[in-house]
Amino acid sequence: MQAKRKTQQTNEMNETQYVWRDRKRIFFGLPWTFTRYCLTGEKLLIDTGFLSRCEEEVWLYRILDLTLRRSLWERIFHLGTIHCCAGDQSQPEFDIKHVKHAKAVKEMLSDMVERERMERRVGVRELMQGAEEGDMFSQDDAAAVHMDEE
Repeated sequence: MQAKRKTQQTNEMNETQYVWRDRKRIFFGLPWTFTRYCLTGEKLLIDTGFLSRCEEEVWLYRILDLTLRRSLWERIFHLGTIHCCAGDQSQPEFDIKHVKHAKAVKEMLSDMVERERMERRVGVRELMQGAEEGDMFSQDDAAAVHMDEE
């Protein structure tokens, strides 16, 4: 019975259509880590750990800002780190570390974020105005963004 459930879970995971997948890389750009990044049409999944695993899930429409960082050694090995700021209380900032073709991935992710916002009819203003006092954004910040948009 348990084997049947595990097979069903494995089949469900394999049926998921990934737009992009990669691993965090270390020495010489080799993927010898236990951090995996998967991008679907609606969310970004960050799976970490070996014995004890943790899967973070970030909905694309909640991502507010993307920044590409490339240190000297990352440039040597054609890697990069994408820093993301999200309107999520549990994970307001996170990094997609040391991935190949980081600039292309950042551009693809940015386009997908905008597409998801358009489909859900959610703007940055709505994400910021939903923030409570003490959260990442204040009402003054949301008003400033609203004025910039007009």
